[in-house]
Amino acid sequence: MVGNLQILGAIEGEFQWLDRIILFGYFAVLVALGIIASRRIKSADGFMVAGRKIPGWAAGLSVMCAYTSSISYIAQPGLAFNTNWNPVIFAYGMIPVAFFVCAFIIPYYRKIRLISVYSFLEERLGGWGRVYASLSFMLYMVGRIAVILYLACLLLSWFIRPFKEGAFGLEAEALTNVNIVTLILIVGIITIAYTLLGGMEAVIWADVMQSVIMLGGIVFAAGYLTYQICRGPDPAIVAAWEAGKFQWTSPVGAPEYSLFKRTILVMIIYAVTENLRNLMADQNYVQKFAACSTDREAKKSVWVATTIFVIITTIFTYIGTALWAYYNGSGKLEAAGITKGDDVFPFYIANELMVGLRGLLIAAIMAAAISTIATAFNCAATIWLEDFHKKYIEPDLSDRASILTLRIVTIIWGILGMGFAILMIRAQSALDVWWKMSGIFGGGILGLFLLSLLKVRLRMWQGIVSIVASVLVIAWGVLIQPDSVLTKVELGAKLFDFLTKTLHIRVFPFDGIITGAVGTVVMMAVAIIFGLSNRFLGKREELIPKSG
Repeated sequence: MVGNLQILGAIEGEFQWLDRIILFGYFAVLVALGIIASRRIKSADGFMVAGRKIPGWAAGLSVMCAYTSSISYIAQPGLAFNTNWNPVIFAYGMIPVAFFVCAFIIPYYRKIRLISVYSFLEERLGGWGRVYASLSFMLYMVGRIAVILYLACLLLSWFIRPFKEGAFGLEAEALTNVNIVTLILIVGIITIAYTLLGGMEAVIWADVMQSVIMLGGIVFAAGYLTYQICRGPDPAIVAAWEAGKFQWTSPVGAPEYSLFKRTILVMIIYAVTENLRNLMADQNYVQKFAACSTDREAKKSVWVATTIFVIITTIFTYIGTALWAYYNGSGKLEAAGITKGDDVFPFYIANELMVGLRGLLIAAIMAAAISTIATAFNCAATIWLEDFHKKYIEPDLSDRASILTLRIVTIIWGILGMGFAILMIRAQSALDVWWKMSGIFGGGILGLFLLSLLKVRLRMWQGIVSIVASVLVIAWGVLIQPDSVLTKVELGAKLFDFLTKTLHIRVFPFDGIITGAVGTVVMMAVAIIFGLSNRFLGKREELIPKSG
């Protein structure tokens, strides 16, 4: 079917010598970057924001890499393979958010020279807001690390599993969960070690390197796929068009104004709220803005990231559709035992791409995963140091002790991330699970930032009540939803049955990815009611904080 290129790309499912040279050479450069950067770290500030000397274009590429990682490489094509172009709406929702962030958010953040983005909440709402947001972010990082680590190891698994002769040539035998667990532990430990070396500067420059290779690799993969599905008198791409795989509408045929299924309206709501939370309230991105040398460079980083992310997500979505056209009716996926969309692109890379290009793509994906996870480790450690340790445990911590604390927290969060990555093995679509987790952990944080921008004044107990109301709604969306990942395990399924059949609690009526948005609306509604009552009752002297 694809001649010698297929033979070169799939000999016993293993890397050839050129693939190995590229992969290990790439990792050697990454380690070298970490060692070089480690020699420049003289303070905790250097570990966290690279001395505030990163150019905007480099920070922008790093932000783009944090947006993509192995989630886009594998899960975006996987979801497009399973559905249609509906998921690409998320990327285009970043454009209006970028205008808002550049106009209002970055100038203020740069003015106050913040390191922890959640210090902004303490200034406007009080210490309770900062503590809640920081804790939510650190839990959110565990989920992010888990998804990225799982997807990277899922891809790598295609090159260590044994192959056998089958009806369609070489077919991969089933990979056991034990082997994936081993990969997760190995890659996780390597990533922890890489993060401990170089801090934020190593992360950003590694992202610059891998973004160039990533763009070249996926453009070639998309071009080669296009050649495969467009040739001949009856091109396969026609079948994809006729099957509605290029449509942006709901993949389940629901009315587009509905909030109950994955409609265009649901995707727009999720895209705006999640991108706003990312660029305004996520330490992963704000910490890179803070690392830029000037306000202009920080704004440039946003537009570099936005432009490339929109382009690259469109290409990834196209790859998913092209893969559907390529494999549709061939029987290859069934013969290989593939039942999940997340497995399709790794299978294609392992079996269809030529020697060298395959190694380049694998190296880029693994480097993207490692650098993105390293960012998550760095940011989680930064939040712990700035928002908890130095604030409540040791306020006068020295630079040397601060760096030690940052590295200890990095190890702890690495262990937690590996544990939850192992649980991801049961997920049907990693991107779907990630979107839901992002909404769940991020919804409350976004609500607090919006309340801060609106300068809603609350007493501490009122803020806590608003948060509790949001948490209850989010818990409803997580626990009482039939397609939740929790129902895939025995304990979660039993809990779902108990809540719905024994306690007769109604199933969450909205699509799971806007759980966080619904929680945000509830939090803001309760808080605004409290804020209006405080204003009308004239009890300003009791409000916290009293200025800001």
